[in-house]
Amino acid sequence: MVTRKIDQRTAPDTYLLPRLRVSLRQLEVFVATARAGSTRAAADRVARSQSAASAALADLEAALGRALFNRVGRRLSLNEDGRALLPKAVALIDRAFELEHLFTESYAAPLRLAASLTIGEYLLPGLLAHWKLDHPSHVVRLMIGNTREVIEAVAAFEADVGFIEGMQTHPQLSVRPWLVDELTIVASRTHPLAGHPVTPRQLREATWALREHGSGTREAVDLWLLERVGPLKVEFELSSPEAIKRLVATGVALGCLAREVVASDVAQGTLVELTTNLPRASRRLSMVLHRDKHIGQHTAEFIRHCEQMDGATRRSAAA
Repeated sequence: MVTRKIDQRTAPDTYLLPRLRVSLRQLEVFVATARAGSTRAAADRVARSQSAASAALADLEAALGRALFNRVGRRLSLNEDGRALLPKAVALIDRAFELEHLFTESYAAPLRLAASLTIGEYLLPGLLAHWKLDHPSHVVRLMIGNTREVIEAVAAFEADVGFIEGMQTHPQLSVRPWLVDELTIVASRTHPLAGHPVTPRQLREATWALREHGSGTREAVDLWLLERVGPLKVEFELSSPEAIKRLVATGVALGCLAREVVASDVAQGTLVELTTNLPRASRRLSMVLHRDKHIGQHTAEFIRHCEQMDGATRRSAAA
C-alpha cells in the first residue's frame, strides 16, 4: 500500500498513514450477522437499526470488493470469502474491546466457556468458584453440551475456551491436553451382577444405559468395551449423566460413566462399581481453542488457573 509524503519543509520525517476503508463498526455488524444469520437479528445484537446494520454490511462488502454471504431469501450464510474474514474480524474486535477498556480496571470482559457435560457439571463448578474468589468482577458464561456441540461453539467463536472429553478434532481448533480421568461400570446394589466378579459375556448379555453418540463419554466407552466385550445391548441412550445414574439405580440397566460423576453415588450406596478383569479405561480431557482467536489477558489467566488444577482441587470440584 502506498503512503503519501507530506511537505518535508514543515515535517521532514513525517508521513501520512494510509486511510482505512474498513471500520470496526462494519466488522462488528459482519460478525453479528455471521452468528445470527440475518441483519435483523444482528441489529439487535449491536444495538442498531436493521437499515443501519444492512448499510454497514453493504459498505464493508463494497470496501473489500467481495460478497461475504450467500443470500437465500432473508437468510445469510457465510461464503468462502466470509469464512476467511471471520476469524480476523473477531480478533480485531476482541483487541479493540481490550483497548477500549485498557484503563478501566473495574471492568472485565465476560469469560465465555463451553464444556462437555462431565466437565461442565462436575469439574468446572469448583474451578470457577476458586477463580471467582480472586476475580470478583468477572462474569462467567458457561455453555454445557456434548463434545460435538462444544467443538462447534469454539469453531463459531461463541466460546473462547472449550473443555472436551472426546478425541474429536477440528481443522480450525488447537487441542491442549488437560487432565486424565477414568471410566467405571456401575449398577444398582440390587442388580444381579453386583457384588461379585463379572465376565465379558455377562456384560455383553446385560442391558445398558449409555450416553448419546456425539458425546465424549460414549466415544470412550465404545473404544474401551466394544473390542473387549463385543456389541452391547444399549437399550437406553440418554444425554444426561444424572438421568443415566437415576435409571441405573432402578436396576434395569448397567451404566458406564466417569469416576467423578458416580463418586458421591457410590459413597452413598445408591450405585456400586462392578468388578471385572478389564484393563483400566483412562482417557484424556482437553481444552480446545480457536487457532485464529485472540486470547485476552483474563482468558489466558483462567487457562493457567485450569492447568494448575491439582488432585485436591479436583476432588473438591467434583464433590
